[in-house]
Amino acid sequence: MGLFDFLKSGARQDSSGAKSDRKLDSLIRSASDKRAQQYDRDDALRKLIAIGTAEAAEGLLKRFSVKVDPSITDEDEKQLAYEGIVAIGQGLKGEHAEDEKAALRRAVVEYSRNYCRTAENLTWALKVLRALQADDEYEAELLDLLTAHDTEYTRNVEPKVNLLGAIEALRGENARKAVEAYLGDVNETVRFHAVHTLFEQGDVAAIPSLVAMLGEEESVRIKNKVADGFVRLGWRVPNELHAAFRARMAGSYDYRMRDDGSVEKT
Repeated sequence: MGLFDFLKSGARQDSSGAKSDRKLDSLIRSASDKRAQQYDRDDALRKLIAIGTAEAAEGLLKRFSVKVDPSITDEDEKQLAYEGIVAIGQGLKGEHAEDEKAALRRAVVEYSRNYCRTAENLTWALKVLRALQADDEYEAELLDLLTAHDTEYTRNVEPKVNLLGAIEALRGENARKAVEAYLGDVNETVRFHAVHTLFEQGDVAAIPSLVAMLGEEESVRIKNKVADGFVRLGWRVPNELHAAFRARMAGSYDYRMRDDGSVEKT
């Protein structure tokens, strides 16, 4: 091959690569275009899944950020994107050696992690991480993502709520302490979900924090949520916290504490 032929060959390769990138970008735009026809989005999703690269998986993640009508179509498309991302991350699309599968998984996990750091809703991306990570990796991921959020005002609290919901299944001191921090969140909805998560975790070591938060809590809904958790799990308020609990639940006509520290619904 002469120099001129070599240069032409290189030009063809560059052109092919550019066309390939443009095709991928076009498919990603179509897959996440809520104004597009349903069959066009579906076709784009399936083509991205067939491409099977980590970059295609990154593009599929963008479908989670768009909501379309009707809701059943939205759920079906997100389920398709989820299954495709997981299949790519597991190396099921194409023939791959074991080291290539591992690299694909790492890349898809990283793209999913980055998505979770900026997305408005994390529900589907967290499902991807759950499917691709071992238990200890996933637990560490959830706590890392949660603690990246502070307890100050934020326009959209959905990511914190999503993470608190996912952490319900975790057990242990680290998970409990991470959730306890959000008992002091400025947003009432976040505090409510933090209380719910602590009771779902079922760790009695959370009792002092729950009683303490009642001292500053103005939401009757949250106070009742705390009392209901004590009733449901049969927890007892420790002797040293009896006075604090009674004082902080004063005015509640739905629950009362007995002398033995147990709480009952009136």
